[in-house]
Amino acid sequence: MFPERLIAGYRAFLGGRFADERSRYRSLASTGQRPETMVIGCVDSRVSPEVIFNAAPGELLVVRNVAALVPAYDADHKASSQHGTSAALEFGVQALEVRHIVVLGHALCGGIRAFADKQKPLSPGDFIGRWMSQIAPAAERLGPASTSDDYLRGLEFASIELSLKNLMTFPWVENAVEQGRLTVHGAYFGIATGLLLVRDPATGRFEPAVEGLPRAMFRASGA
Repeated sequence: MFPERLIAGYRAFLGGRFADERSRYRSLASTGQRPETMVIGCVDSRVSPEVIFNAAPGELLVVRNVAALVPAYDADHKASSQHGTSAALEFGVQALEVRHIVVLGHALCGGIRAFADKQKPLSPGDFIGRWMSQIAPAAERLGPASTSDDYLRGLEFASIELSLKNLMTFPWVENAVEQGRLTVHGAYFGIATGLLLVRDPATGRFEPAVEGLPRAMFRASGA
């Protein structure tokens, strides 16, 4: 049986957002989508880009995978299990010509912890382990592995940095960036706090996206 919670949510959608934005949906159906921003996010159910950015229908092109990773460009198609994200990137950059790509990492990422804590895998299968092995270069720069909060948070940030670097291995991404048609961004969301940090490309530091937020947000668990 189809989940009743989804049926209830659909009814609410029809009487609420769909009714309010019917003309927008009709326009999207007739003219197609032209989102300016692509978000590469995590499958974590707590971190929905559309919710975080209060996006309207057709406004964001979203691709989600475990830990919001971007694999390096693979022209020979050897890593066939990693081409879902690559295909989405090709669609977003070459077909839809998005203007921005945001790699959105987050606090308390289960995929990151699965990599750091190899004794306690998330599942008995090997897909997660093989997928997360891509962040090994980022982990190597952090030193000995640990499951401390500081190490895991550092690895979450390092994973975003690696994905940004991998983005530039795609020739058509690099070309669009060099021509000023595309900009790539790193961002990090705190589940417990709602705090969004955005990477400053000049310094590499992650700073609050909105100025004037209480400093206590930085100290809260899950920031």
